[in-house]
Amino acid sequence: MINFLLKRLLAIIPVLLGISLLLFFMLRMLPGDPALVLAGQMASPEDVALIRIQLGLDKPLYTQYASFLNRLVHLDLGKSARTQNPVIREIWARLPNTVLLALCAITLACMFGIPAGIIAAVRPYTWVDYLVTSASLFGISMPVFWLGTMLMIVFSILLQWLPAGGIGTWKHLILPSVTLATYVVAFIARMTRSCMLEVLAQDYVTTARSKGLKEKVIIIKHALKNALIPIITVVGLQFGLLLGGAVLTETVFAWPGLGRLIVDSILARDYTMIQGSILIFGLLYTLVNLLVDLIYAFVDPRIRYE
Repeated sequence: MINFLLKRLLAIIPVLLGISLLLFFMLRMLPGDPALVLAGQMASPEDVALIRIQLGLDKPLYTQYASFLNRLVHLDLGKSARTQNPVIREIWARLPNTVLLALCAITLACMFGIPAGIIAAVRPYTWVDYLVTSASLFGISMPVFWLGTMLMIVFSILLQWLPAGGIGTWKHLILPSVTLATYVVAFIARMTRSCMLEVLAQDYVTTARSKGLKEKVIIIKHALKNALIPIITVVGLQFGLLLGGAVLTETVFAWPGLGRLIVDSILARDYTMIQGSILIFGLLYTLVNLLVDLIYAFVDPRIRYE
């Protein structure tokens, strides 16, 4: 297990290097001049040229990339061209908000998605199964920005129970968490149902029933335990995506998270901030995948890593 952990940690280095390479050159393909965006439409050509020199945009691309890698090796993500603050400070100020939102959303998704999938699998092709399946399709198909807006209209404007946006108290967390969890609940419920149906058809489940075990014991101890691997995979992947910043949800509810920071940086052509934010997202995503692989070994004792 230790050797596997060390190999996976070392494998993060080329992954981040590949992300930085693709990200650097893809950003340079975006239309618009960052120096012109920062200087303003009324700026003179001399002012724009001066800003380009200050940002290092006058140098060849390979020189800019080498400078970026040199800073990255020293754990320096540079300074934001928009705010002139260190990128790592801006990310660190937003990251806890995104982590909090992601944890609440994934917790709600697991609390409702896994039981819904189990119930649908235990009663297949009944009205309960059709209800869960229809609700799952509804949740997956629902545009996040539309759902967030509808929740805001109902609970913030009409009923005035919850704040419409921003951050502050626990009430500010409810609407964005529910909006995010709706899609993830549907995804987890569909995966749980599919895995449980496959496991419930296995011979050892039939044997457990023939021994006279209670149905609750069979479902929880035998069926669910053997169906957890793909469910954990889905939960881990969705949590990793949420850590990258739920861009639409954070924008709709004015939630000061990593996703909204990336959107604002893209609009301002803040290359340094975009690169740093997405690199942090890539690092978090790989760490979550590593954590999921380690959980496999605890859930299923048959799994052994060299």
